[in-house]
Amino acid sequence: MPEQDVIVVGAGFTGLTAALELAHAGLDVLLLEARDRVGGKVESEVLPDGTRIDTGGQFFCRDMPELMALIKAHGKTPVMTYAEGNTVFRPPLPPQKGYDLWRQVDALRDRMIATDPDDPELSDLTVADWVARQDIPADVAKSFLRLVKGLWCRSPDEIAFTYLASNDRRITNTHSEMEMFLGGTAHALADELAAKLGNRLKLNTAVSRIDHSAGGVEIWSGAQRFSAGRLLLALPPVTVRKLVFSPALPAHVDQALRAWAPGYAIKVQVSYAKPFWRDLGLNGTVMWQEPQGLYACDTSRGDYAGLVMFIGGPLALQWHGKPLEELRGFVRERLIDALGEPGGDMRDIHVRDWIDDPWSSGAYSDVIVDPDARDAEDVLNAGVPPIHFASSELAISYPGYIEGAIVAGRQAAARLLRIGG
Repeated sequence: MPEQDVIVVGAGFTGLTAALELAHAGLDVLLLEARDRVGGKVESEVLPDGTRIDTGGQFFCRDMPELMALIKAHGKTPVMTYAEGNTVFRPPLPPQKGYDLWRQVDALRDRMIATDPDDPELSDLTVADWVARQDIPADVAKSFLRLVKGLWCRSPDEIAFTYLASNDRRITNTHSEMEMFLGGTAHALADELAAKLGNRLKLNTAVSRIDHSAGGVEIWSGAQRFSAGRLLLALPPVTVRKLVFSPALPAHVDQALRAWAPGYAIKVQVSYAKPFWRDLGLNGTVMWQEPQGLYACDTSRGDYAGLVMFIGGPLALQWHGKPLEELRGFVRERLIDALGEPGGDMRDIHVRDWIDDPWSSGAYSDVIVDPDARDAEDVLNAGVPPIHFASSELAISYPGYIEGAIVAGRQAAARLLRIGG
């Protein structure tokens, strides 16, 4: 007989949510996590001054109901991202012209969302192909492509257009997704969820091989063996590909997994003595047209003053593996250019490079780069019982966000409970 009803692999917000839902429903659940912590792509570190920062997923908005409910249930109070004052554009633009440009980018994004997903003329296009077909000003096209690099963290020449349109249809917020964050870190919230699982959670347990049959699964972590009637792999698709399955997964599932590629992202936290930009009438947000894939905003709260800088897409890949001091110098130069000499007077620069992360593969999420893989998400959501898949990438709402991870966990738990036994 299997030792557990369900084994969940991966203790990000998807795996934590699913495991808690299944346990609450009365199933015998075991959650296995390769790292020495929970949270997946949500993690934290402590800076030299003692401030705990999110080095992974962090931001959210009031339009994300699952995460907002979780925050309220755990007695957390969000910090509003500072938004008073002007945004800085690089190369320089008058603020009104910059805002007008991004309104046009939003309009193009709406046009993308409105496309017919079954239009055969769109089926083999990349995002760059589709943009090239649009009758729009060159600066709008460039800004849209910059947005894709920054949010989806791959080159628009690689991302399948129909995937991106479908993905963006599920991101329905009206308030900025950068509207707020938790001063005590989103990762601390993951820790609190994990505490509810008690001994149902095993850290430092990296799964490498999965033997499966109609009767259940055997899961191997080194010499450790676990067994269950069903398995939920709460991992990004690219990470699932690293596992060994015996027998091999069916061809259509393997093809669906191979349609994905990891995002390229580096997150940089820059600390200052005070949020000097506010005295200059600035909100701390910097939007770069060049280099593309670069964005910064204010993460100050309480006695802590700082900016977070995101480096995404090809620019992140360009910096990956280079000496850390070179990257810190690049960050310093960009912030001096954008905010003046005080931008270089930094207390600390913390860098978290997510490219080739051993357990997450990349960030913020995997993306589909095979235009022919129109059903890749449907195939993975269907699974191959007793093996099931779940991740933020597969969520019916807010894919790629913490909200999407929670939604995906609930989706998967509901599916397993419907299947029964």
